[in-house]
Amino acid sequence: MSNADISIEGLSVAQKLGLTEQIWADLERQSASIPAPEWHGDVLARRLRAVQDGELEFLDWSDVKKSLKQRHA
Repeated sequence: MSNADISIEGLSVAQKLGLTEQIWADLERQSASIPAPEWHGDVLARRLRAVQDGELEFLDWSDVKKSLKQRHA
């Protein structure tokens, strides 16, 4: 697929977020066939340590999406 196949420049931020959500949902359905790079494990381990040390906190993904949609609607 080339950039000429899809024109996103004219989409609103809300439309772009909706499209992104659809793409992630599709990728999630195929997640078993998508290999994760080795460095992902390192990043996850560092982030888990940061959470355990109280330096970071987890946010619920549905809350983050809702906040983004409200901010850019």
